[in-house]
Amino acid sequence: MASSPTKVIIVGCGVAGPVLAYILKSKGFRPVVYERIKRDSDGGISLMLQSNGLRVLALIPGLLEQLPGQVENHMAFYSTVPGHEELLGEHTLETPLDAVGTMNNSVNSVGMGIRRHDFLHVLSGTATKAGVEIHYEHKVVDVQQEADIVHVKFENGTTDTASFVVGCDGIHSNTRISLFGKEEASYTGLTQLGGFSPSPKSWTHKNAMVNYFGEETHMISYQIGPDLNSWAITRREAEHKETWRAVDDSILEELKKDPVSKWGFGAGELVQTAKKMIKYGLYDRPELKTWHKGRVILIGDAAHPTSPHLGQGANQALEDVYHLVRVLLKHSPSVGEPSTGALKNAFEEFESIRLPRTSSLVKQARQTGEKTRVIKGTAACLARNETIRAIWANPEFSVQSLANARSGPFDGESEI
Repeated sequence: MASSPTKVIIVGCGVAGPVLAYILKSKGFRPVVYERIKRDSDGGISLMLQSNGLRVLALIPGLLEQLPGQVENHMAFYSTVPGHEELLGEHTLETPLDAVGTMNNSVNSVGMGIRRHDFLHVLSGTATKAGVEIHYEHKVVDVQQEADIVHVKFENGTTDTASFVVGCDGIHSNTRISLFGKEEASYTGLTQLGGFSPSPKSWTHKNAMVNYFGEETHMISYQIGPDLNSWAITRREAEHKETWRAVDDSILEELKKDPVSKWGFGAGELVQTAKKMIKYGLYDRPELKTWHKGRVILIGDAAHPTSPHLGQGANQALEDVYHLVRVLLKHSPSVGEPSTGALKNAFEEFESIRLPRTSSLVKQARQTGEKTRVIKGTAACLARNETIRAIWANPEFSVQSLANARSGPFDGESEI
């Protein structure tokens, strides 16, 4: 008599959860996903799927073709420092726009802007169609382990058990708290205000990601549809809790009177025509030396939360998915109930690969925010501008740096 598939509880149905569940199910596991919020809740703004993340998504047949995003192949950099408004540099990526549909490891500069809600809807729907169980409104409150089983308790009073648990429940991870205790998040001093707007009529750029460098303020914008842009303004100000929900009309009207609303090159137009905005603070969590304990492991923002200045948060979560599945199959190839030793070996190998890469990118992201994007003083801003101008006057190094961040998670053919 055949044994039943190994059950895995996945906590979180954001970016990593449904992708991990789909791939594990295709390999013979029985994943069950639990999500704390309601089905199809509309939180967050947008994200930039980069080559490394898209390469993982391409492992799910037909998924890339379903994504309702906009591929970018152009970058532009403007100074909006008063009295010094000008183009600092621009570059068109050589990757063809249809490269997303044929992702391979030689494509390292592709990006796709996509509305977060739409993206998560496609991911959860794809997993559900594949037979993955997804349970919404189940907030984890406790995780307890025995020798070969994990018990997960939810706020609504229900419980479930599995052979092992993967916590990919984001920056506010309750799985992480259950493993390592509650930590104080430190406010970085930066906030972001983001929203959606019609693409500027004055904008000559198409399929572009545009950075605006002001004094103590930075703005980034990219297309998420043929005539729709997503944008975010970063500045230093008093703490604003990260609710990820729309701000009220008074803040919307206040921003439309803000100096940013007068910026040129399409930036002010984006602010003036905004239909929806969300404001949130940017926080740091302590860097963990390990992401697992026994039969429970963390991935994505639950393990290595990052500020958004490199746009790698979701993409690194997808890299985690790939490597976690790979090491699980390597150390437990029968896909039967893994021994504690097999899980330990798999999780340790996973961390040996992922800890160094994510730690480096988290540091780079914070440095980008503090030392390039949000700078005080006109002289310092103009020096920053000259650095950007010099970089994009000879873009080979920067394009290679971009390709390095967007490379991986595998060379050549996938191992899973």
